[in-house]
Formats: sequence, structure tokens, C-alpha cells
Amino acid sequence: MELLSRIRAEQGELPEALRKVAEVILEDPAEAARMTIVDLAERSGTSTATITRFCRALGFSGYAELRVTIATETGRAARQQWATDIGQEIRPDDGLDKVLGVVSNSDIRLIQETAAQLDLGTVEKVAQAISRARRVLLFGVASSAAVAGEMEYRLQRMGVPTWSRSDAHSALTDAALLDDGDVAIGISHSGRTREVIEVLAEAGSHGAITVAVTSHPRSPLAEVAELVLTSAARETTFRADGFAAIHSQLLVLDVVYVAVAQRTYERTKEAFDLTVRAVTGHRYELPRTPEEPDRPAR
Repeated sequence: MELLSRIRAEQGELPEALRKVAEVILEDPAEAARMTIVDLAERSGTSTATITRFCRALGFSGYAELRVTIATETGRAARQQWATDIGQEIRPDDGLDKVLGVVSNSDIRLIQETAAQLDLGTVEKVAQAISRARRVLLFGVASSAAVAGEMEYRLQRMGVPTWSRSDAHSALTDAALLDDGDVAIGISHSGRTREVIEVLAEAGSHGAITVAVTSHPRSPLAEVAELVLTSAARETTFRADGFAAIHSQLLVLDVVYVAVAQRTYERTKEAFDLTVRAVTGHRYELPRTPEEPDRPAR
């Protein structure tokens, strides 16, 4: 996971003193990379001992290593020109060209950050569990419910018995019926949605493999899950973190979906062929020129 994405994801769970350090770094990473440990302590209103604790909390041996990592990431971001319009507010009188630039650049950066931090070893474990599961339960509320519904459709198309729920009572009753080898996936950007945490905990208590998809790897949801997949999120005007996280959540689950398809290739191919034939009669045939042979609708 890239450092700045990790700091952004975990700052809400850090102790107050460490959170102040994180805020200074995220406010201007390039400037932070140029600060001495004394400068950073003064700017954040903390102490050099606190900066050292911050470094160790992130797995660094000391401040020098932290500075190098921040400088490397900010330099790479500048070369790739990610900063264009990112984080700028959209005003009521802005033209749609400005809106398109801010939104598209933000989404591109989120996808890149999510791809950089995604733990492929965990993806492998989740895909293996789903490919062997008797049942898969997906649960999310609000915007996360839409993500769960999309993943449900994809897994069902390959023949995996899958249900998505957006109602806590229905999800809890389904979770209570899961068993060893079944899979429960809870989706929550914040990782603090009480209903999602309760459903995952209920599923885990019956032996199901539990998976969290969240932007906060130290959140309560991550703590109750056996496997954690993280997604990036960044606010823009009119799009709070939860809305902004949809594309990155879909990327995470799309990688899982393709990984499952790889591991169940023959079964998935047969399922796709059957489902395509089932709906062929409900699609118009493409127009063809006289010299073209007959071709089936797709």
C-alpha cells in the first residue's frame, strides 16, 4: 500500500498526537518531505518523540526512511501529473469542462491508488474461498449496497450461489444460516457501519470465511473480518468519501471476480454460454449487408 494512501486511510484511527502529524504530511506531502524532524514536530504541535512513534507505527525504522518514501511518492505523482485539478472545489458557476476534469482525474487517481495498495495475496485467498463456497453473502448499505448488488450479479452469472442484501434483518438471518466454507463479504467505506459489522460478526460465528472491503484497514469492520481488501477514497465537491469510493470498491471486487473465473474456468465458460443462449431471443439481431453470412445475436 502506498504510504500517503495508507496515512489517509488510517489517520482516523490514530491517537490524537499521531493524527496531527498525519494531517501536516497530507496537507502538503512535498513540503513535509523537505522538513527536518524538528520542523515537522513544530508544525504539528507535537514532539520529536511523537514523530519517531509515528514512523514506527507505519513500519519505518526512523524519520529519514519516512522522508525518503514521501519524497519518492510525491515525485512520482508530479511526473504522472496526477495533481491537475485534484482536490479543487467545484463552484456553482464552473463549466462542465471543469466538472469533468475534476471528477475524472479524481477517479483515475483513486483507481491507481487502489491498484497500488491492493494485496494480491489476499485477493488470491478470497477468490479461492469463493470458488469453493456453497454460498456467498454480500452486504452493504447506501452506496455500498449498489456495489454488493453488482458483485452478486457477476458471481451468479458464473454459477456461484450468491445473495446480496441491503436490509440488516435479512442479512443477519442469512448470515446465521452460513456454515464452514461459506463466504460473507461486508462492504463499507468507513468500516464503521454498525449493521455491516454485525452481519460479518454473525457470519464468522457460524464458521463462514469473512471478508471486509473498506478504505480503513484499522476500522472495526476490518477487525472482525478474517480477510481485508482495501480501497482508496478521496472527496471532491458534492461527492463525499462514500460516493467517491464506489469506483475503487468495484475495482477491488472486479479483480476478485476475474480471479474466481480463472479458478473455475470450465464451469464459468459453460455458465456464460448457457446464460447467453437463454437471453438471445430478447435481443435484436444486428443489421447485416447482403454479402454477410447469418450470425447469431449477442
